[in-house]
Order: sequence, then C-alpha cells, then structure tokens
Amino acid sequence: MKQGTIIRMVAGRNFAFVREPDGSEYFFHRDDFNGHWNDLERDFFQYNVNIPVSFEEAVQRKGKGLRAHRVTRLDFPNQGSVELNTRQLA
Repeated sequence: MKQGTIIRMVAGRNFAFVREPDGSEYFFHRDDFNGHWNDLERDFFQYNVNIPVSFEEAVQRKGKGLRAHRVTRLDFPNQGSVELNTRQLA
C-alpha cells in the first residue's frame, strides 16, 4: 500500500491527484475513492490542506499516466469531515 497526499482536485469533475513523497503523481477518479467524496472535496477546498491518503497503484492503460485506486483517507478513519477535528490543523 502506497501513501501520499491529495494535491489537486478538479471541482465538479470528480477526479483528483495524489503525490507520493518521492514526487510521483497519480490520477484517481471518484469511483476509486473509499469514502464520502463530497466530504473530501469540501474539506480540500474549504481548508486548503493536502489530505493524506493510502492507495494502490492501478494497472496503467497504454499511453496514460500513473493511476491510483482504493484511495482511503488517513487523517480520519471514519471518513469524517475536517470540521469534526479542527484541532489537528492547529
């Protein structure tokens, strides 16, 4: 299982990008996320923070970049909102 942070989300398009500590970037679609996508999107844009995740590398399609699947938030095991745990941001 790999780990990284969500560095970019495209509002309304249902996809995002994860960066590993070594700088590798992975694309993932909403269908590859284990949790509440709307909470993830809201937390990312409202708090402007990089959200830590774990993921598996998906089989690449020819000519496409790296792709992640089974993406899971690491900051809140219950997939809850940052609003519930704002003390962690201080």
